[in-house]
Amino acid sequence: MSTSQIAFLKGHGTENDFVIVPDPDNAIDLPASAVARLCDRRAGIGGDGLLHVVRSAAHPEAQAMAGEAEWFMDYRNADGSIAEMCGNGVRVFAGYLQRAGHVEEGDLAVATRGGVKKAHLAKDGSITVSMGRALLPGDGVTVSLGGRSWAARNVNMGNPHAVAFVDDLAHAGDLLSVPSYSPASVYPDGVNIEFVVDRGPRHVAMRVHERGSGETRSCGTGACAVAVAAARRDGADPARTGTPVTYTVDLPGGTLVITERSDGEIEMTGPAVIVAEGLLDAAWLDTVLG
Repeated sequence: MSTSQIAFLKGHGTENDFVIVPDPDNAIDLPASAVARLCDRRAGIGGDGLLHVVRSAAHPEAQAMAGEAEWFMDYRNADGSIAEMCGNGVRVFAGYLQRAGHVEEGDLAVATRGGVKKAHLAKDGSITVSMGRALLPGDGVTVSLGGRSWAARNVNMGNPHAVAFVDDLAHAGDLLSVPSYSPASVYPDGVNIEFVVDRGPRHVAMRVHERGSGETRSCGTGACAVAVAAARRDGADPARTGTPVTYTVDLPGGTLVITERSDGEIEMTGPAVIVAEGLLDAAWLDTVLG
């Protein structure tokens, strides 16, 4: 398949990094194999995932959301598989749109497979994303690794999470392979697994194994899931008390601030950084897409 050169950018949100492919008219076919090559850290650009930037009206999966959100974040995991949502990805996506002149400071709606997400681009460069409400299925889950097992909280943030509170983040090992969990039927499409320790009042630290990507430096939906699980563990439920609750979540790549409002909406605030832009080599791209 011959192709013309394709523009790309590289960005990260708390070191959760992404290849960004602007494609407003949805003219670029990106099969899973091509995404995996682009995200390869030795043979490609390298990233935890890929942000395919498309106008909602031009993508069949987003056309129904075009009236609410002009832009669709067609998100792919590093292995090329499709994911519903990526919280850090939404911030970087919004940061790219501002850099490209498509949007300005203020409020922005972004279409995702997990629904329309609201973002706010602040003057100081930070971006707040409304991540929706957490669902807390009652299924009991156990996560096991390195001879240890922990009861985990099942939290769905548009994608599935298992949150385990541990004594030491080192207990998560190298997270190169998927930690085992049971019963497997609770997560038929796989799961993101968070290991969490306390750092202080409403302050936690975490590591995460993201399905399809392995351990990543940061996971926005995971940080939200962790904050909700920590709040419930600590007896806080804003929907019941009417009082918002905020947790600071430290990740290997930086810090996110998560607030659960009294209406159940969860807001995530953090940075978005664009570090490079360029053109994919046409000959190399032919081998990837061919």
